[in-house]
Amino acid sequence: MSTPSSDLAAALHAGDRRALAKAITLLESRRDADAAQARDLLDRLLPLSGRSVRIGISGAPGVGKSTLIESLGLELIARGHRLAVLAIDPSSTLSRGSILGDKTRMDRLSVHPDAFIRPSPSSGTLGGLAAHTREVISLCEAAGFDRIIVETVGVGQSESAVADVTDTLLLMHLPNAGDELQALKKGVHELADIFVVNKADLDDNAAASTAHQLQDALRMRPGHSAWVPPVLIISATTGRGLDQLVAGIERHHAAACGSSRFEERRCAQNLAWMRQMIDEGLAQRFRAATAIDDRYDAIASQVDKGELSALAAAARLLALFDSRKV
Repeated sequence: MSTPSSDLAAALHAGDRRALAKAITLLESRRDADAAQARDLLDRLLPLSGRSVRIGISGAPGVGKSTLIESLGLELIARGHRLAVLAIDPSSTLSRGSILGDKTRMDRLSVHPDAFIRPSPSSGTLGGLAAHTREVISLCEAAGFDRIIVETVGVGQSESAVADVTDTLLLMHLPNAGDELQALKKGVHELADIFVVNKADLDDNAAASTAHQLQDALRMRPGHSAWVPPVLIISATTGRGLDQLVAGIERHHAAACGSSRFEERRCAQNLAWMRQMIDEGLAQRFRAATAIDDRYDAIASQVDKGELSALAAAARLLALFDSRKV
């Protein structure tokens, strides 16, 4: 028997971690009844959301995101904050499975009473996030977590979706980043608010060289605000540069809050969230339409045989969808 939304909302607001975990599971469910309850729950908790500092962390696999999150998280907790970490793991395109091993890589943070770590599979969602990352952020805020870290999948330059759900975006690099810096004007590089060169303990000279290259490249980045992204050299394992990173996040948030653009950005994120939900809902209705089911296989077969272009096939199927009886 499911817990009523009102009871679940009250338990979550009281800081019940099991209620938070249950609410997230409800969001991720594919059952229609669960989806309706999840929407009701989010509406009930809406006045309690939006009160955290949302930090996105992106970077290539192996750059040390999990190690940095644990060190940064413990530092934030030591300063009196409550931290939620939403770690997105890549899903296999073949098995659809995910390892979800982030808790094992953050063994100290995962057992801290003021931390909550939730690994989620990307499940084919593009942009480095999971399907319900935005909603989970709202739930964590309602549960009293005032610092939210979103760790992206870590697959490349396309992870720009994280900028649509966070306030401050950290982009991590390794020493000797090399050709990686050539893409600075594209994708997530254009959106980063703080650049971090990690693992300086392995090669301090290489880290300094990479930081210098980043600073040079940033001079050519298109300017869109008064904020100049700092380039920080750190070692997540030794704690070197951690104070400067926390200070950088606080400075960026203070600068953002001091501008009308902060509220405008949050509003724009909510509208983007709504549009994404509409797109996903339309796609689901398209696939479920009886008129499409009756003709889809035959039209797809024509495309497979080279008898019909993909463009024309899509146009036919969309026309069938438009002409269906409501």
